[in-house]
Amino acid sequence: MADTHGTCTDRFAPVREALAASLDDKDVGASVAVYVDGEPEVDLWGGCIDADRTVAWERDTIGNVWSTTKTMAALCALILADRGELDLAAPVAAYWPEFAAAGKEGVRVSHLLSHTSGLHVWDAPTTIDDLYDWPTVTARLAAQAPAWEPGTEAGYHAVTQGYLVGEVVRRVTGRSLGTFFAEEVAGPLGADFHIGLAAEHDHRVAPILAPPSSPPRGDQAPNPAIPADTANTLAWRRAEIPAANGHGNARSVAAVQSLLACGGAARGVRLLSEKGCERVLEEQFNGTDRVLGVPMRYGMGYGLNAGQLPNPRTCFWGGWGGSVVLVDLDARMSVSYTMNQMIDPGGVGDERGFMILAAVYEGLSA
Repeated sequence: MADTHGTCTDRFAPVREALAASLDDKDVGASVAVYVDGEPEVDLWGGCIDADRTVAWERDTIGNVWSTTKTMAALCALILADRGELDLAAPVAAYWPEFAAAGKEGVRVSHLLSHTSGLHVWDAPTTIDDLYDWPTVTARLAAQAPAWEPGTEAGYHAVTQGYLVGEVVRRVTGRSLGTFFAEEVAGPLGADFHIGLAAEHDHRVAPILAPPSSPPRGDQAPNPAIPADTANTLAWRRAEIPAANGHGNARSVAAVQSLLACGGAARGVRLLSEKGCERVLEEQFNGTDRVLGVPMRYGMGYGLNAGQLPNPRTCFWGGWGGSVVLVDLDARMSVSYTMNQMIDPGGVGDERGFMILAAVYEGLSA
């Protein structure tokens, strides 16, 4: 069995076994965390940060978690809504007047959070370098017509969602989403998660290891196509791409999301009311996602349990290649798995994250 490091309470011993098994199989390096009642019960890591397996994954190793980042952006919107500074039912144009162009007067903030706005990709040719220019890509989205009547269908907004939600946050607060998140969420919670990574952290980053056989597309429809190793460039790290370039590890992801699991307060810090947390569970769409091609239930920024998880009040999301976060409001539990070796099964998620979640619930029910 592969060596794992860190702490794990007795009841979650199956999680340590699942991580070790994954490291023996397809993983190169990975971390797993489980918080219950806001406190860490599992904080494990193991393996290596390089494909040659010469450099160990350490306690403070972080990596790009792709779309798991979306839950952080959504949390920022939920916090602002709870404070009364953002109305999720209001038109986006109430905060971002230019957005009303091309028939989008009625697009609501909730449509952005639930992938139902019809702005799932840029219509205009867009390059990876454009993603690093916030004013350019947000202006294109403001000028663009929706691909369907907003609110009637869902199509995964794989990269655009972060700019859409992020620009609303910027208009409301005067701060970029990455700055708001750092100052209002990660900072108070002491969480090592970054949307826009400073150079001082580069030495801790586990480079992304691309899927063994996958076209360079990213977890989105093309435009722009994003090769997996784009995440290893300094330009990608420094930018704020709130749908896809968050850097952290399982500990920091689960620590932040424990806030939502615990009614808005964790480890002595309250950032949301209980009612503010419940808003994540408000169903916005239930049907087949036209981009992913699979049935999805969307709440406010998260996927919702459609019967595949033990507890009904559960939300989740994951990132291209395998990372995952789950928030179980019934169990007051947050779970995260992050890794550097991407696997692209051509669908949503892969068995590594599912095996970790199965082990978590095995331990929870013991």
